[in-house]
Amino acid sequence: MPENTLRIAVAQSTVREDPTDATALRDSGAEVRRLMQQAADAGARLVHFTEGAICFPSKRVMSELGPDEIGPSDWSKAEWAVLQDELDRIAALSRELGIWTVIPSVHQLPTPSRPHNSMYVVSDQGKVVTRYDERTLSTTKITWMYAPGKEPVTFEVDGYRFGLALGLDVLFPELFTEYDRLDVDGVLVSYSTAGVSGHEHIEVQARGTAVNNTYWISLAVPANPDGGLESGLIDPRGKLVAAGPADKTPGIAVTDLHHAEVTTVGREFRSRTRERISS
Repeated sequence: MPENTLRIAVAQSTVREDPTDATALRDSGAEVRRLMQQAADAGARLVHFTEGAICFPSKRVMSELGPDEIGPSDWSKAEWAVLQDELDRIAALSRELGIWTVIPSVHQLPTPSRPHNSMYVVSDQGKVVTRYDERTLSTTKITWMYAPGKEPVTFEVDGYRFGLALGLDVLFPELFTEYDRLDVDGVLVSYSTAGVSGHEHIEVQARGTAVNNTYWISLAVPANPDGGLESGLIDPRGKLVAAGPADKTPGIAVTDLHHAEVTTVGREFRSRTRERISS
């Protein structure tokens, strides 16, 4: 692999929706670690997972009035100790494999605060180096389930800078323009299609975002036969260069990122033009 490239893997994994089910959490964690091993075997330095990779809590499962009536989530029902143990195992394997892992999960806050819907960045030393909290929560999430995040987050691997986006963030171009101004080489987008069909437009938006900002996009989605999407890697010209299994089964897609000249040229042009039209 050339010195100036970074091999990245994006995972397409099973999403389960009941955080009160310890067995399901264990199954999700085991699948995540299996895909991490596949990514490492393929030579990846970083592996990126979907929203809900360990669990995408259902509003009906969590409702204190449910499951027939949606109400405030009762997070005391969640198997927090099991969830944390699975995250610890993922971190330990990152260290063992020498691979960076971006793994979305629910981030618990002290009672009575609601948790965040988050993405953890685990280094190749097995340490959580940063965390991103979803900012553009859906109506259900903001009304009944989560506290929103407040700021963009970036991190660097081997000279490449990445931004993070989660859930409905993918629908808001201004968040990606913000990452353009933060000089990222790419944005890792985790988006769940759990329980809903017909998400083909999300790939269209992700590809448009990549070309509009001339940086890489990694789009991680579930292994959902009805979702209309595969996980994939999109280059700065908006081309899908690698995709997960087309039959929507669990697997990974891998490609080598490089510092594209189009990114630098495009960013300089956008910066000059924004300065001119705002003066």
